[in-house]
Amino acid sequence: MSTPARKRLMRDFKRLQQDPPAGISGAPQDNNIMLWNAVIFGPDDTPWDGGTFKLTLQFSEDYPNKPPTVRFVSRMFHPNIYADGSICLDILQNQWSPIYDVAAILTSIQSLLCDPNPNSPANSEAARMFSENKRDYNRRVREVVEQSWTADGSIC
Repeated sequence: MSTPARKRLMRDFKRLQQDPPAGISGAPQDNNIMLWNAVIFGPDDTPWDGGTFKLTLQFSEDYPNKPPTVRFVSRMFHPNIYADGSICLDILQNQWSPIYDVAAILTSIQSLLCDPNPNSPANSEAARMFSENKRDYNRRVREVVEQSWTADGSIC
C-alpha cells in the first residue's frame, strides 16, 4: 500500500542515497519504510569526533505533516538528550515543518551534538557540566564516544 507518507519516505531515502550529507547515514529497516535506522558520526575536531551514534526514526502516516519519533540507541551524555535516548530539539517538536526531510533531521541532530542548548536541558547533569566545567563535560563525551565503538554501545 502506497500512502503519501510512504511515497515521501521513498523520496527522502533516494535523496539520502544520492546526496548524503557528511557524517550521516540512514535507511529504512527491512520491509518497513516507516522505521529507519540511522548513524551519525561525531563531527571532526570536536569532543564527539570519532563517535558513531545509532538512532531510530519512527514515522507515522502523518509524515511529513508530523515529525518522526527520533531516539538515540547509543548511550549519550548530552544536555539535550534524555536517558531513554529521546532528543529535545525544537524541529522535532513545536518548530517542525513538512519541508524537513530525513537528511535535514539527521543534520540538525548532528549539529546539536556540538551546539547544545543548556537552557532546555533533558539531562540536567550534562547541562550543568557543559556550562560550569567544560573539561569534565568533554571527558564524559569522550567516554561516550569510546563506548560507541563497541557493538551495542552498552557499558561492560
